Amino acid sequence: MIVDCGVTFENPTHFLDEESEQAIPHAHIQMADPAFIVERRDDLIGLIITHAHEDHIGAVAYLWEQLRCPIYTTRFTAEILRRKLKEVDLEDKVPIHIVSKGEQRNIGVFSVEWITLTHSIPDPYALLISTDVGRIFHTADWKLDPKPIIGQSFDKQRYCEMADERITAMICDSTNAVVAGHSQSEASLHKGLKKIIENASGRVIVTCFGSNIARLNMLARIAEETNRHLGIVGRSMINMISAARVTGLWQAQETIVDRAHLGYLPAQTVLLLVTGSQGEPRTALHRLSIDAFQDMQLEPGDTVVFSSKMIPGNEEAIEALIERLKAKKIIVITDKDAELPIHVSGHPAEEELKLMYQWVQPEMAIPVHGEARHMAANARIAKQMGVPRQLTGNNGDLFFIAPVKGIRRNAVKIGRLGLIKGKLKRL
Repeated sequence: MIVDCGVTFENPTHFLDEESEQAIPHAHIQMADPAFIVERRDDLIGLIITHAHEDHIGAVAYLWEQLRCPIYTTRFTAEILRRKLKEVDLEDKVPIHIVSKGEQRNIGVFSVEWITLTHSIPDPYALLISTDVGRIFHTADWKLDPKPIIGQSFDKQRYCEMADERITAMICDSTNAVVAGHSQSEASLHKGLKKIIENASGRVIVTCFGSNIARLNMLARIAEETNRHLGIVGRSMINMISAARVTGLWQAQETIVDRAHLGYLPAQTVLLLVTGSQGEPRTALHRLSIDAFQDMQLEPGDTVVFSSKMIPGNEEAIEALIERLKAKKIIVITDKDAELPIHVSGHPAEEELKLMYQWVQPEMAIPVHGEARHMAANARIAKQMGVPRQLTGNNGDLFFIAPVKGIRRNAVKIGRLGLIKGKLKRL
């Protein structure tokens, strides 16, 4: 059984062939080569998608023809997946089974329970996967947000119950394991974002991750509270909001202004939510920064707010974007500049990891997600909290969880596939 099937993004997208002095197209979209699994496809009984972030769902549309297995996920994630499958004419071919909160299903030899938690996208779930020889608690991506704006809170009671159920291994998110303290709640951003927006004299353009429906809902409410017209630009953001509407997760009442009307509204009455927080070309904010957005142009005194973090590898692109905006005499506010918080992470910091290990008390910790230093930090925290054993490895290592615990290093040949001119190529 597979848990999640995502993509990563390469930057820059083109390199120079020194011999021909011509640009060689590289694969901006990349994913793991599933050859090891495809060779054993007769034994593959299902793919579970824990949530709808690209690094967990993005490769399904490209790889399903090789995998050809049923998919299990929850309602919002299924809605996003269907839209992706429709783009490649697979919508009616892929069997998608929608699972409800707290549901337990038998999938082949596995008994799987979906357990609620909180993250920066709607409908995230952890998995308790049980077999006759062992039980795994797979957290996927998570944080402990006591006041989520959308959806259910985390299920502390269920986590604590697992301490009595002998969890063989906890496979756990390491993304923020090197960050001290506790992540902040999404609800804590309202005051800082509202202060910036209500005090701005011109247009306010907020860029954030389009999948963060809770923050987009919050910003829509702030638009109403500050008497601003709300505009939304960016295909991925519009698609996410549409999926949230279909699944009942869009709570804001504010009417969204047609983008063709944005240029006719008084500047001080506009709040625009846009894609492009990572400096990506062809996104709405990039086009605004080079005056290539046909419906509206930024003017001196407008404010651009980065309600986002800088993903490693995107530093140069983001800095260039900010310099272009400042050259146009646009006020730029990042999370480092703001007086009050305007961005929070969707991943657990050190204190949250300690709590989860304390509650679940697994026999073994297997850190995942993040770079080597993040997984090493996660393992140290697990050891500190009394987890008897920690296993950390690399891509291609084969983990043995039960009845024998251990790792066979470099057991599986690994590689990547990249999307080049619409076709998958081995990289």
